[in-house]
Amino acid sequence: MADPIDAVITWVDGADPRHQQRLQAYLQALGGSRPVSADPTRFNNDGELEYCLTSIFRFAPWIRTIHVVTDQQVPPLLARLAGTVYADRVRVVDHREIFAGYESVLPTFNSRAIISMLWRVPGLAEQFLYFNDDFVLLQPIQPEDFFRDGKVVLRGTWQTPSQYRPIKRWLNALRGMIQRDPGKQRVRNLAAQELSAQLAGYVDRYLRLEHLPFPQRVSTLERFFAAHPEHLLHNISFRLRSGAQFKAEALALHLEARCYEAVFDHRLRTAQLKPSEQAAWRLRRKLQQADRSDRYAFACIQSLELAPPALHAEIVAWLDRRIGRLDSWLTGVASDAPSGPTG
Repeated sequence: MADPIDAVITWVDGADPRHQQRLQAYLQALGGSRPVSADPTRFNNDGELEYCLTSIFRFAPWIRTIHVVTDQQVPPLLARLAGTVYADRVRVVDHREIFAGYESVLPTFNSRAIISMLWRVPGLAEQFLYFNDDFVLLQPIQPEDFFRDGKVVLRGTWQTPSQYRPIKRWLNALRGMIQRDPGKQRVRNLAAQELSAQLAGYVDRYLRLEHLPFPQRVSTLERFFAAHPEHLLHNISFRLRSGAQFKAEALALHLEARCYEAVFDHRLRTAQLKPSEQAAWRLRRKLQQADRSDRYAFACIQSLELAPPALHAEIVAWLDRRIGRLDSWLTGVASDAPSGPTG
């Protein structure tokens, strides 16, 4: 029997008054202007979790348990699972569970701090997939697409760190000159990936990862943080995202590569959609590419709520066609269930 594989999804409802009160209290304690890392869009909820869950039910039925990590919240849509075959397969995990023993850093509004603790989800399978709630599956996938022959499957390209690229260093310095207020500076994703690689022992290269479900092993981060507890304490100490943080998911994958516990497979790709940044024509082209090629198995829709109304409707229609809504899926599952004994 194959080893079980779980999924972990991080989720927050920024419109929840209790969440807003906790965040506002922290920002007031900080003083000054609201930092970019506390921009409301980082906490918005536009129904992405429904598509994420439905895509897992539909395209990865082999996943054992789905753990939804939240902060004193319960996604309302989970009530619709009551009485279905999925009721016992989805559980809510509160921050207080994964931060047990580290309560002094709560409440946290920092995805990087939260992700650093996902390996501590109670009852989590040794092998699991980390999903942000804006990740979705677009087609049937198999366990071997993430874990193969006892190794983790990696998707990404090796890059030279910015410190060894003069033009990149110049651009970074220019950004710092233009935006002197640290609170207004963007917390760069690639810089965090570079730092993650350095912690894993890489000096002159790092693995640039796409936004897609990340295969992880509990024991990998458990061993690393047992040997280097200071790195864990440092990373979870920031209540808001900081440029001083690493990405735990990237650290884990670099550790796997460093120990030759990984295999590379670039057959499957992700459609990364940024409706608030990408021109409409470019985003539509990405949707068309994902429809035309069976290599696109994943999609990441960042800040869907910021899309112009017409483009928002197009993206939602595309998600409805490629994945479908939860109620429709549950109805189909119920209708396919075997009937009771007759006669």
